Amino acid sequence: MSELSYRQALHDTLREEMLRDESVFLIGEEIGVFEGSYKITAGLLAEFGPRRVRDTPICEEGFVGAAIGAAMLGLRPVVEIMTINFSLLAIDQIVNHAAKIHAMFGGQVSVPMVIRTPGGGGQQLGASHSQNIEVYYAHAPGLKVVTPATPADAKGLLRAAIRDDDPVLFVENLSLYNTKGEVPDETGRIEIGKAAVAKEGRDITVVAYSRAAVIALDVARRLEAEGISVEVIDLRSLRPLDRETVCASVRKTSRAVVLEDDWLSFGVGAEIAATIQEGAFDYLDAPVRRVAAAEVPLPYAKPLENAALPNADALIKVIREILDDTRYQR
Repeated sequence: MSELSYRQALHDTLREEMLRDESVFLIGEEIGVFEGSYKITAGLLAEFGPRRVRDTPICEEGFVGAAIGAAMLGLRPVVEIMTINFSLLAIDQIVNHAAKIHAMFGGQVSVPMVIRTPGGGGQQLGASHSQNIEVYYAHAPGLKVVTPATPADAKGLLRAAIRDDDPVLFVENLSLYNTKGEVPDETGRIEIGKAAVAKEGRDITVVAYSRAAVIALDVARRLEAEGISVEVIDLRSLRPLDRETVCASVRKTSRAVVLEDDWLSFGVGAEIAATIQEGAFDYLDAPVRRVAAAEVPLPYAKPLENAALPNADALIKVIREILDDTRYQR
């Protein structure tokens, strides 16, 4: 095991996969000479040259479309979109082409490409640059959507995504880039569509992904000292969604909270709540609760931005409410 930052784990995995397979190439805005807005691609242009690290104009629809064509012809492009908010400029290419070509062509051609993109708030980037819109893409059959929360998962899931024959949206939260954790030295992959039991517990299940999974794990460790045992499920993948791991946890604990950075309405939390209702309803001792962002365009002012985003205190409050209510009933 080595301790790496989330940023370094992504960089190292890209480099390893490019060394392993000459069909892997990188394409996106300012990923070469400038080495990427968040320096994930630092040094790769110098090592692999402009044929495999391709700077593009500011035209998301154009370079995502070019990557789709390259993937159809046998290459394995890894696209970097500077922020998930800019993916909206290429949503037709992603949803109507990358996601559908394999099915519409009767399985005769695949689109083995990865779209890497950061998202999330908390960085004072304004409402149009701070969104968590991965649910837009998780809604579309034909795409895979992964959201690693740790450096180890970033490495294992990126390697799996690059080697996958389907298009994968790989969502990175900006607040995670400098976080550190132990990363296996071996070149293993993490199965896309398999959630992780980040911490086992007996009293309540918290389901989360990306930055929210880090918050959930911190809360679980803090509450352990008070005798509250919280099980944390890190989804890791939004499509495919590991419904069985979620339901199995709730069948054990009988209580559930979903924590997400996205807005409350029509989001991942709503899908998880419905999943639990269908797969573990008879085991529930309390309604499924959700903790999410305020339903407003995220403010720029730091105090307002912090107030709009879910945090550990909000999650702890809901956990206590659920446990107090159900303990009183018994």
